[in-house]
Amino acid sequence: MKAREFLSEKDKADVVAAIKEAELGTSGEIRIHLDEKCGGDPMKRAVEVFRYLKMDRTELHNGVLIYVACQSKVFAIVGDSGINNAVPQDFWHDVSQKMHDMFSEGHFAEGLAAAARMAGEKLKEYFPYSKDDVNELPDEISFGKN
Repeated sequence: MKAREFLSEKDKADVVAAIKEAELGTSGEIRIHLDEKCGGDPMKRAVEVFRYLKMDRTELHNGVLIYVACQSKVFAIVGDSGINNAVPQDFWHDVSQKMHDMFSEGHFAEGLAAAARMAGEKLKEYFPYSKDDVNELPDEISFGKN
């Protein structure tokens, strides 16, 4: 299955709405990227995508990438240094577990939306919205070319 076909149009819209909702009270940035395959370590690929999407260039280093390789059935979550230094050590594991549980039941859009909301809650806690905040990165789902 192609990455662009992994989610229905309604599911894509629901996931983007969850990203927008998660970012409402924070200066943090959340992106979701879907690849078809991951030929190696998903965390390594997620870090490559993180940099490719320029998520490492946010002012407060508070970007979060949720990466999924649809055909390979793997995912990874990458947080930039600002958020990684702030959240509890097991936080990303908890988000991953939530995604895994929902994915196991075939609820892919719901799993992505839940992960975005969980990341958003922590971002709000450590990086609250300020009146001069700008949305530094697009909220749309990005797709790999493989």
